[in-house]
Amino acid sequence: MIRLGAGPLDRIVAVGAHCDDIAIGAGGTLLTLCRARPGIRVDALVLSGGGSDREQEEQAALAAFCPGADLRLTVLKLPDGRIPAHWEEAKAAVEELRERTEPDLILAPRTDDAHQDHRGLAQLLPTAFRDHLVLGYEIVKWDGDLGRPSAYQPLTPETAEQKVRLLQEHYPSQRHRPWYGREAFLGLARIRGIECHARYAEAFAVTKLMLNLGTFTVGD
Repeated sequence: MIRLGAGPLDRIVAVGAHCDDIAIGAGGTLLTLCRARPGIRVDALVLSGGGSDREQEEQAALAAFCPGADLRLTVLKLPDGRIPAHWEEAKAAVEELRERTEPDLILAPRTDDAHQDHRGLAQLLPTAFRDHLVLGYEIVKWDGDLGRPSAYQPLTPETAEQKVRLLQEHYPSQRHRPWYGREAFLGLARIRGIECHARYAEAFAVTKLMLNLGTFTVGD
């Protein structure tokens, strides 16, 4: 497996259209990052669920998924399933997030996600974060839109198990969904692990990546 390590990571941004998107798509990666870098700043933005029980779920969940981090979470009140119709509000939220942080890494939905809310948010990110590495996470669902990812974060068995446990513990409002369960989450992680020669992994899409493998500097 080809490996490319990241430089220093002091600040990351994690965005989701709905409460639980970030944890489902990148919860294991957040656990891995935050354990390796105590005090890392995590700016998280969720576009819907504000003022409801789901916001409380998200606050507790992301605190658990980001142990020891400087977590700053904002949950808005845009309507679930209608985010494309609220483009201006969503764009303003992303731009406001950009104004207050200079992240080393962004975790966001994939631009080809079949859910219109996920896809719309993913398409907004490059309009504000133009020179940043964006990893597009995947969310298992009935649409059957899982593709061929281009980047992987291996997870230890302990981290994969903890991710599943935290998802089940912190999002009781989602337990009735037929796809929301241990088998789905751990099964996908096992498949992605096979693809990168690990036991478990989370997978991401990368739409643009600039390499710096020599002495090149921006502007040359």
